[in-house]
Amino acid sequence: MQSVDWTIDELPEETQKLLKSYVKDVTKVYGNELEGILLYGSAVRGEFLPGRSNLNVILVMSSYDLAILKKYDGIHKRWSKEQVVVPLFLTAGDLQSASQVFPLEYQDIHECHRLLWGQDPFVGLKIDARFLIAEVLQALRGNLLRLRQRLVEGRSTEEAMTILLSLSITALLPALRGLQRLLLRPVLAHGDALLNDLESHLEIDLAGLRDALLLKRGHISPGQKEIPRLMNRYLESLTKLVTAAEERITR
Repeated sequence: MQSVDWTIDELPEETQKLLKSYVKDVTKVYGNELEGILLYGSAVRGEFLPGRSNLNVILVMSSYDLAILKKYDGIHKRWSKEQVVVPLFLTAGDLQSASQVFPLEYQDIHECHRLLWGQDPFVGLKIDARFLIAEVLQALRGNLLRLRQRLVEGRSTEEAMTILLSLSITALLPALRGLQRLLLRPVLAHGDALLNDLESHLEIDLAGLRDALLLKRGHISPGQKEIPRLMNRYLESLTKLVTAAEERITR
């Protein structure tokens, strides 16, 4: 079995120990059917928040069928309690076709991931960015439309707004990194720097998005009266961002 003796900068030591135990469990269950384990998301970008952030992984398989997927049941039962979400199951062949259909997501993973075990299928991978504009625009506009819909669905209660602000900003950040690529800006991993750069470059106020990011991290705790105001600021900033992005990258 390959060694799992690695360290990941800015990731808490306790979380790294959990990941190493997870890798050992997965390799024990899958053996030769497994080709690689990759970590991506906030744990690699240096934005992991213990107790709040999930651990996102990719399992690279030699092949898969129902029986192979079923093997993960026991692993999920144990590790979902440690915020390890159900992984992406891919073969190396899947990766090339998937990256063409989802260039936003896979370019993001390509640029910021960590090999935990096995072989890294992203080495030498060429991602076709021809459809990146369409996916970025869809992600931005779709986020705004879904947010409005879910606000109504949740009857715009303070509890619903608090949950939706965190969900929306989390889903928005990868799209913003895609927008940076389209604007030929340096792609910034950290949310604060990302928002500051786009705010300056697009000349719009993104204070509402910044507040939502602070809320997601637990750095602010608005009261019941402030949450609706925060949501209004967020909607205003998000609408400005979507409009500015559409104007800039489609002209």
